[in-house]
Amino acid sequence: MNRIACLLIAALLALAAPLAAKDARPLPADSVYLLEDVYTDQAGKDFRLAEGRGKPRLVAMFYTSCRYVCPLIVDSARGVERALEPAERERLGILLVSLDPARDDVAALKSVFDKRRLDPARWTLARTGAAGVRRLAAVLGVRYRPLADGEFNHTSALVLLDAEGRVLARTERLGAVPDPDFMAALRASLARSTTAD
Repeated sequence: MNRIACLLIAALLALAAPLAAKDARPLPADSVYLLEDVYTDQAGKDFRLAEGRGKPRLVAMFYTSCRYVCPLIVDSARGVERALEPAERERLGILLVSLDPARDDVAALKSVFDKRRLDPARWTLARTGAAGVRRLAAVLGVRYRPLADGEFNHTSALVLLDAEGRVLARTERLGAVPDPDFMAALRASLARSTTAD
C-alpha cells in the first residue's frame, strides 16, 4: 500500500513539474508584467499584472468620471472584442486601469463595470496607487496630466500585450471600427498563444 502511494505521489509530481517550470520562467526584460505594483479590480480583488501572463491582453488607461473620451476607449475595446471570433475572444483579456486613484475607488470601478455590462470573464477595471499609475503609463507610452477642474488630459490608446506582457501593438484610432493593423497584430498574437498551449 505504501509503495502504491509513493508511486502515485511521484507520478503527480512528474505531471506538475512542467506546469511549475512554465510559471517559473523569468519574464522577458521588456515585459510590462515586471511592474510589481498591486492593483485592485472592480470586485475589490488585489492582483499583480503578471497574473495575466499566459494570454494576450488589451490594456488602456481611463478614469471613471470622464464623460467624453474614456467612454469611447471602452467602446473601442468593445469594437475590438466584437471583431474577434468567439474562440479568439475567449483567449483575450481586457484591462482598463484608472488614471485617477484619488477618486476611482472600487465602488466607482464597479459602477462603470455594471453600467457598461462588461463581461467579467474578459474585462477587468482596476486601480493602483499614484506611483503605480505613473509607472504603467510610462511603459505603455500614455501621457497624462491632471487639470484644475479634476479632469485629465491624457493619451487615448489601446495597447496590445503578448502572453508574456510585451507591447506588441498600439493604436490611438478610436471608434466603432477597429484599426486593421492593430487587429492583424492581435489575431497573430492570439494564434501564437494557441500554438504555445
